Amino acid sequence: MEPWPDVDAVVENIGKLPSELFAETCHEILLHLQGQRHVIDVVEQQNRLQNAGLNLDWKAVQGIIRLLLFNFRSAAKSKLNADVLVTKLGEGSSKWSKSTLQVVHQLWSEHGSRVQAHQEEKAMCVTGHLVDIQWKLGMAVSSDTCRSFNSPYVSILLKMADDSGEISYKSFEMTVPQFQNFFRQFKEMASVLETV
Repeated sequence: MEPWPDVDAVVENIGKLPSELFAETCHEILLHLQGQRHVIDVVEQQNRLQNAGLNLDWKAVQGIIRLLLFNFRSAAKSKLNADVLVTKLGEGSSKWSKSTLQVVHQLWSEHGSRVQAHQEEKAMCVTGHLVDIQWKLGMAVSSDTCRSFNSPYVSILLKMADDSGEISYKSFEMTVPQFQNFFRQFKEMASVLETV
């Protein structure tokens, strides 16, 4: 995991967002924390902000999402009401604008109790999950695992969500026999799961 970003810098980036976009971002995060969304896709959020004319890079958007997730999760764990949450945010950074804190207050008043309830349930069972798997067949030009050129290989891309809902991507390559074994194991898992 990357180091925690500078809170004041992240709050300054939040201040660049129009109130409606900030409210939408908070709402997506709160829906995730209530279990109504499985993931928060940073790339999707970045595209939405860029479409609105804001030029924030991936790390800046990730910082905003992480800071909001952290604060909403902490507020749920500590069972804070909206007034106390806004006070704590103001104590953590003097860069919060009044309108931004009003959005947080309103959304936490509406969603806070549901987030608290879901986070208590989730604390009993925390796991990540596979969101998507993509594969493609290619021809090796050079590789550590293929002995000769022009050997077929399979490239795998896994889209995974950790327990916080953050999306990550893992990619790797396999020879065709390795992929066939991988596929066979998946079929065995599927047949076992059907009996459960």
